[in-house]
Amino acid sequence: MTVEIGLGLQSDKPAGAYARLARAAEAHGFDVLTVFGDLMYQPPIFPLLEMAQATERVRLGAACLNPYSMAPYEIAGQLAALDLASHGRAYLGLARGTWLGAVGLPQPRPLTTIEEAVQVVYRLLRGDRSGFTGRVFSLEAGTALRYDVQRPDPPLLLGAWGPQGAALAGRIADEIKVGGSANPDMVPVIRERLRAGAEKAGREVSDVGIVLGAVTVVDTDGEAARAKARTEVAMYLAVVAELDPTVVLPDDLVKRVGDLVDAGEDEAAGRLIPDDVLDRFAFSGTPEQVAAQAQALIDAGVRRVEFGTPHGLTDERGVDLLGSAVLPLLRR
Repeated sequence: MTVEIGLGLQSDKPAGAYARLARAAEAHGFDVLTVFGDLMYQPPIFPLLEMAQATERVRLGAACLNPYSMAPYEIAGQLAALDLASHGRAYLGLARGTWLGAVGLPQPRPLTTIEEAVQVVYRLLRGDRSGFTGRVFSLEAGTALRYDVQRPDPPLLLGAWGPQGAALAGRIADEIKVGGSANPDMVPVIRERLRAGAEKAGREVSDVGIVLGAVTVVDTDGEAARAKARTEVAMYLAVVAELDPTVVLPDDLVKRVGDLVDAGEDEAAGRLIPDDVLDRFAFSGTPEQVAAQAQALIDAGVRRVEFGTPHGLTDERGVDLLGSAVLPLLRR
């Protein structure tokens, strides 16, 4: 199976920018375009629909929507809309979501909530009118979408790092995304975490594609690219570092970086991050350096590498270099 290469975009751009980036990405040969579902950015459906109209081949999806800020019937509707607009190229990305406390949304029973949301979404897409009664969500018998859908079963991606989330993906998902990681040592860890759920469902571990994606900054000026990546990583190091059991960080690094980020000194925080730590949580440097990092993930067995925002010192420059100078170096 050929490994897919994707781009992950933040939804912070003006109308028209997404179409331009999508056309360029498809022309370069990228396989998947993802839009993040981060708090207080534009809802992913807006850029995704714009990109669907500008492309013909790439798969498209949000990674990830969450079932706390959006009801499952709304998730089903947005997925159906994207699948219609793209003529069957949509996938559904679901995760528990991050930072929702800022808008007053608690996140109880995340595994049950995600699994039941999946049940509701796909029952609606399949036209199943039998009803569903769960601990969190329900559908009355006879409840159905009042419009036609392109496909009843677009692929499902779950965003997860931990053993329980990965086991759930092993049971029900087509893909699992480990967001914020460029670390090949995480691939066998995730594979084993998938195994518990896959075996329970009578599936092969290989049925679930492993996706790793992270901040990406590529430029012919490798030092400038890595400096920008350090600043980006500093803002989420505390979140992802504790999720990766393969990384041992220098004493007090997370606290020192976090204190500087809290003080608004992101660049100073980034300068504290050593090279080896940076390479676990971002793709950065020259095209050759970024390609080597991606190749290490491919060799470790991922099904997709996702190069995330900001891509380069500017969006357009980053996408162009990734497409013209990084993709040709990859063996997949």
